[in-house]
Amino acid sequence: MDGTILVADDDRTIRTVLTQALTRAGCKVHATSSLVTLMRWVEEGKGDLVISDVIMPDGNGLDQLPKITEMRPGLPVIVISAQNTIMTAVQATEAEAYDYLPKPFDLPDLMKRTARALEVKRKAPTAAKAEAGAEPTDDLPLVGQTPAMQTLYRLIARVMNVDLPVLITGESGTGKSLIARAIHDLSDRRTLPFVVATASDLAEMEGPATLISRVKNGTLLFDEVSDLTLDAQARIVRMLDSFTDNAPRIMATSLANLSSKLEEGAIRQDLYYRLGGVTLAVPPLRERVDDIALLADHFFGRSERDGLPVRTLSADALNLVRAYSWPGNVRQLENTVRRLAIAGGEDSVGRTEVETVLADQPAIEPITGAGDTERLSASIEKHLRRYFDLHGGQLPPPGLYQRILREMELPLIEIALDATGGNQAKCADLLGINRNTLRKKITELDIRVTRRRKLM
Repeated sequence: MDGTILVADDDRTIRTVLTQALTRAGCKVHATSSLVTLMRWVEEGKGDLVISDVIMPDGNGLDQLPKITEMRPGLPVIVISAQNTIMTAVQATEAEAYDYLPKPFDLPDLMKRTARALEVKRKAPTAAKAEAGAEPTDDLPLVGQTPAMQTLYRLIARVMNVDLPVLITGESGTGKSLIARAIHDLSDRRTLPFVVATASDLAEMEGPATLISRVKNGTLLFDEVSDLTLDAQARIVRMLDSFTDNAPRIMATSLANLSSKLEEGAIRQDLYYRLGGVTLAVPPLRERVDDIALLADHFFGRSERDGLPVRTLSADALNLVRAYSWPGNVRQLENTVRRLAIAGGEDSVGRTEVETVLADQPAIEPITGAGDTERLSASIEKHLRRYFDLHGGQLPPPGLYQRILREMELPLIEIALDATGGNQAKCADLLGINRNTLRKKITELDIRVTRRRKLM
């Protein structure tokens, strides 16, 4: 890399790490904890790239982006922020940031983005700004700081004002319809109607005409489009073909894999290609385990606002919640947290309480609609490839074999103990290992064993 980079962050450790990494990569670095200093450097013509935090002691970094654009139209800005919500990603995109990264960020990933930013000229501003008094709120049902969710946030920010159909796929309970609503509420159509088309709306010949009169040029969502009959699908195709310049924004959600449905003849080919402008895949909760604590806090906070007791998960309870497969995804987690909040008791929710709530919710395989389930080896392979990729071309620290085995052993033994009600003799028999070996593993992995009735 070659260039001068301006770093603005009030965290001295982050400034030091970035300065050292960028300098080793061949760049010159000017680092500051002040937005005033950053803006002075920009005005003086210094720097080929800005890396800036959002919340600074003397202001908001996002608020400075329009001024940077005005002073230096070709200067790219990478925004980094600990405010890991969809609104931060959207605001960064609307302010024409080159890129957005949540904290804590992966340093090799940031270095790759920095290299790209130095090579690519910044795009000219195109997004229309929100009308005064029509700013979206922060209280959106999209919470997560994992890479999968941050990628989804960035995609939402990019497509919200693009006049292309959007297909949102994902398992039941992942929030597909909520994401469709969020895209509408954040777009420049936010003051126009948002209409969800149901099967009954499309059952009659006049149904499409009624929908058009209701939606005007707002947003029209076909929820779980793969469940619609072929006759209903034909009506949608004819309706889409009749649209003129003032057409509504079209979105659709699907639990099922539409490619498989197309091969089965359950989805019309002409509809399939009309809906597939942009596809957003919503990750299941089991693929973003690190978001579970954040989501639980969010739902406990919502319960508190509803007048329920203030509660949090203890470390033991959180470990159990993280180990559960959540076939009902975020919706199931929300309902579980609600039950825990209603139960009251001590401020800290214990493991036993969670076990009781989950006792009638066995960790079954989620329904994906694809007709088959992924093998465990394939899931492990995906996880390991992501793990290696996150190291940006460098090898992970030594001792990988034992770390991976430990990661697999812990949930396997915990779930087996849950399944046998904490009976170590039955658990050892289930696993096919010696009881003394099981006891040793329980001690090594610091697993808490509780005798209770069986979950399965």
